[in-house]
Amino acid sequence: MYAAVRRYEGVTDPAEAGRLVNEGFVPLMRQVPGFVAYYWIDAGNGVMVSTSIFRDQAGAEESVARAADFARDTLATLLPNPPQITTGEVVASA
Repeated sequence: MYAAVRRYEGVTDPAEAGRLVNEGFVPLMRQVPGFVAYYWIDAGNGVMVSTSIFRDQAGAEESVARAADFARDTLATLLPNPPQITTGEVVASA
């Protein structure tokens, strides 16, 4: 399995960002081949973190591209800063 983690800082309206992600982005993630799971986390203080899990590296990389497009097209006013992105192979899980 592979994961893509994106950390967004300076989120101006976490509740609205969560709503838009749930309604618009989650369905996009489910369409990516190899999709396993997706989580959008409100870490407080204007920080939100997304975690995408896929069966292969190609799915994780596609999720990063789709997230960039969705953020640009739908969330630009809510996510004023580019995310910190980490991708890699899952080496342990429960």
